[in-house]
Amino acid sequence: MSSDLIECPVQTVEPAWIDYNGHMNMAYYNLVFDRALDYVYDQLGIGVDYVRAGGGSCFTAEIHVNYLQEVVLGDPLRVTFQLLDQDAKRLHFFEHMYHAGSGYLAATSEQLALHVDMTTRRTAPFPPPIQARIEALQRQHAALPRPEQAGRVIGIRRRP
Repeated sequence: MSSDLIECPVQTVEPAWIDYNGHMNMAYYNLVFDRALDYVYDQLGIGVDYVRAGGGSCFTAEIHVNYLQEVVLGDPLRVTFQLLDQDAKRLHFFEHMYHAGSGYLAATSEQLALHVDMTTRRTAPFPPPIQARIEALQRQHAALPRPEQAGRVIGIRRRP
């Protein structure tokens, strides 16, 4: 892995994802981000094979999506992944969703995930070889600029 963002496979907006406003429904942004995350988890060794082997899994604890520009039926979507922080049991990361044809930023997703022992259903440390991969990725991503939307708080801003 390099210091670059992880590029996830391109996805395409499907007919079932379009709502009565004629654009992708907000729920499907989460689906696209989650599918991209599956790719990243596979790269880190904590994907579907890891879960099936009984090692553990990662559960979402918190997510914050910013919807910045519409996408519509058939649009190609490109998602990038950046690890912002991590510890023995948690991953804090950020994903950008771009229109793969036009290049505009459509949405962002900031997430906190917890590593869970699937036998106890409680948080548990990542196994040492996986923790080493995660730490290496964090060192590589440390040089990347922090995303503009990272750490935002939801609320109505009142002007004095």
